[in-house]
Amino acid sequence: MNYDYIIVGAGSAGCILANRLSASGQYSVLLLEAGGKDSSFWFKIPVGFTKTYYNETYNWMYYSEPEKELDNRPIYCPRGKVQGGSGSINAMIYVRGQPHDFDDWAAAGNPGWAFRDVLPYFRKLESHPLGNTEYHGADGPIRISPMKDAVHPICHVFLKGCDQAGYKRSDDFNGERFEGAGIYDVNTRNGQRSSSSFEYLHPVLTRKNLTVERDVLASRVLFDGNQRAIGVTVTQNGATRQFMANREVILSAGAVDSPKLLQLSGVGDSALLAKHRIAMVKELPAVGQNLQDHLCVSFYYRANVKTLNDELRPLLGKLKLGLQYLLTRKGPLAMSVNQSGGFFKGNDQEAQPNLQLYFNPLSYRIPKSNKANLEPEPYSGFLLAFNPCRPTSRGSIEIASNRAEDAAKIRINALTTEKDIDEVIQGCELVRKVMASPALKEITVEEISPGPQVNTREGFLQYFREQSGSIYHLCGSCAMGDDPRTSVVDARLRVHGITGLRVVDASIFPNITSGNINAPTMMVAEKGAEMILMDAAVEAAFKPEAAELAAAA
Repeated sequence: MNYDYIIVGAGSAGCILANRLSASGQYSVLLLEAGGKDSSFWFKIPVGFTKTYYNETYNWMYYSEPEKELDNRPIYCPRGKVQGGSGSINAMIYVRGQPHDFDDWAAAGNPGWAFRDVLPYFRKLESHPLGNTEYHGADGPIRISPMKDAVHPICHVFLKGCDQAGYKRSDDFNGERFEGAGIYDVNTRNGQRSSSSFEYLHPVLTRKNLTVERDVLASRVLFDGNQRAIGVTVTQNGATRQFMANREVILSAGAVDSPKLLQLSGVGDSALLAKHRIAMVKELPAVGQNLQDHLCVSFYYRANVKTLNDELRPLLGKLKLGLQYLLTRKGPLAMSVNQSGGFFKGNDQEAQPNLQLYFNPLSYRIPKSNKANLEPEPYSGFLLAFNPCRPTSRGSIEIASNRAEDAAKIRINALTTEKDIDEVIQGCELVRKVMASPALKEITVEEISPGPQVNTREGFLQYFREQSGSIYHLCGSCAMGDDPRTSVVDARLRVHGITGLRVVDASIFPNITSGNINAPTMMVAEKGAEMILMDAAVEAAFKPEAAELAAAA
């Protein structure tokens, strides 16, 4: 079957592309998704991510290779395996990042990607209660909900503690002031998840020029003899199928599976392809390289005041909050558990905020068993977590075999630079400084872990090595840039040296952004869709002229 555009992956980016590319009715669009529909109630309710955290039906449940600098532990890397992708199973914190994050994208050889260039696309995708302002849009599909008036009261104690510790306030992390302590925004609408699937894809599923195929595993991009992408091979319900693209194949399978699909298709490092007996179509050694992620660690505290542990742990409390949510679409179940936090400088020498804090009005441990649910600790407690904003360590994604069914090898390669090690110490010291404020000391009984006995540089670093984990912001593995030796796509997201093939998802980030990456991923999709349509319009404008020249010749 033939389509103008084939999009591989119905995640945060793919759903936006499917909407925008099919909007005019001029082009036929096929959207392929390895998972199923996001029709479960748990995808709509914000707290539902706790039910998909270890659910293999909706989650690829990837693990990294053992990380040498993290106590040789494999790190859990959940990825969405459902319509909406990771945007259907995340905690919905909406943070764009700092302006200099995107200015660095432009400086890496990507004109048109500086903050002033991408801000219009952030504004385009969002519907913000502040309305159309310099920093916000009011007419986009994604509804942004500030949590300021609804967070647990203990979050305001955290903010007071940051004031007392000498840190600034930010009223809007996506506004004029990024640095400081504040309350996070979330992408929810009327107490329900506002994902790109719900807001971009669901309303247009009846378009005649849009086809969605689910439970489809893409195994290879097809090429003609001139290094042009012409389609994809997939497996669906045990059968092999081929779909052909008249115009372009667009990979939006994410930071793990987009580079994996390129490698399976013969685009990547020649030695890796030869190792797995894959015929090379185009040597691009950067495919799968430049992988980045945010790694975080949590400090746990017992409180002498009630926290969300007291409401969410007892069965009666769960029933009460569930009833509140069903009747009003409000309460803790309508929000993220990550309610307050902010962006801070680890020391006075840092030019920009380099540490992110998460203050949770509850405390919970990541279960060791894949069968367990996320449950609050059995006491009144809260946690304060941090992650460095712009780690400099770089990892990789590599195919494990020439079979699409086999998960790729993920190497985060954490803590392999001195800067990253130093920022771990900065983060631990920041947590302790904030927790030493009078406001937080007043409500704290004790630090459960790591505990006051851990108070040296070596102790902090060892705690991070043993207890840190991914915060699920994998990106950068098909980096955008102007050098085919060190990047995968150009500034228009076209794969270097190949016609008709683009990558549009978080894998194109040249450097990770400061904060949660769902918002910038959706921005990339909005900007990418516009580029694709503009290139198609330019091509159409020149076709008649090209035909006349050919006839004259």
